[in-house]
Amino acid sequence: MNSNQPDGPALQALQQALQGLPLVAILRGITPREALAVGQALADAGWLVIEVPLNSPQALDSIAVLARAFPLALVGAGTVLRVDQVAAVAGVGGRLIVSPNAELEVIAEARRRGLVCLPGVVTPTEAFAALAAGATGLKLFPAEMISPAVVKALRAVLPPEVPLLPVGGIGIEQLAAYRSAGANGFGIGSALYKPGMTADAVGAQARRFAEAWRAPRPGALSG
Repeated sequence: MNSNQPDGPALQALQQALQGLPLVAILRGITPREALAVGQALADAGWLVIEVPLNSPQALDSIAVLARAFPLALVGAGTVLRVDQVAAVAGVGGRLIVSPNAELEVIAEARRRGLVCLPGVVTPTEAFAALAAGATGLKLFPAEMISPAVVKALRAVLPPEVPLLPVGGIGIEQLAAYRSAGANGFGIGSALYKPGMTADAVGAQARRFAEAWRAPRPGALSG
């Protein structure tokens, strides 16, 4: 479908998952043995979007564990580069496809299967091409290259319902500036989880991010 409007059901699924806490947990390097405990720590902290990059050990097994254990969460894969990988993720119960790039065939296949798709983009050309192919939202990656001023400029021209999620180098101290510029949420990787971290440590960091997101912002209206 050639449209700059995100798919309705997939967009609703993404918006629902991000409603309470619009942060995506990127668990690069996690193993199936760790997945359940780390997933529970994230769920307890209010995180409902979990991404396991496919270059993690036995990534599909971890996605299957998480998808079964947390049916209310939006669980899926990152670093999805090929169409056959979309099918593999769907086959284990994943509902989320995240890529570092905007591969149009991957986006179209994710949309065909009714999956939430967040391709990586930097420029307006990439962003609109991804939306035309069926992207649900946009992963702004790598965020180290994309200042809050760029986010503000993109937000001004993109459809208002399209979620913009900066990813890459995002720590607690970066949240406020990007959010003020129009970011709708964030993907959090190594600042949240690194291989070898205990579930308790991940949970503690997840709560810090949640508290930072929910903290009152200067100039925000209360009540």
